[in-house]
Amino acid sequence: MRIMGLDVGSKTVGIAVSDPLGWTAQGIEIIQINEHKENYGIERMTELVDQYEIETFVVGLPKNMDSSIGPRAEASLKYGKLLEETFDLPVIYQDERLTTMQANRMLIEEGNASRKKRKQVIDKLAAVMILQSYLDRQSNT
Repeated sequence: MRIMGLDVGSKTVGIAVSDPLGWTAQGIEIIQINEHKENYGIERMTELVDQYEIETFVVGLPKNMDSSIGPRAEASLKYGKLLEETFDLPVIYQDERLTTMQANRMLIEEGNASRKKRKQVIDKLAAVMILQSYLDRQSNT
């Protein structure tokens, strides 16, 4: 059984899964969604949940810098609630302030990713960072 980490945006969801022991996070893919048309990619999520035998979701929660909940965090909470209702699995929220910026900085520092390529992988890398942060926190408790 594995844990799935999600970086939820208005147009894409970056997805990562843990290894079976829950030590490391690996990026899987980016699902195209359309928040405004309420198309949340649930069909593909169902396939991935079954394929990886997911037991828990970790959804990135992009709080404001003052820890308040803004529109993007509300959208992530809504997506998490949809996952909970659809799959009857627990959803844990992981503070992800600055995660996308950190992921972008990592890709730039590598120096081998053009802006177009970074855009294609940034959400997946952010999902890995969200999930790995959660896994690390769990191993320290």
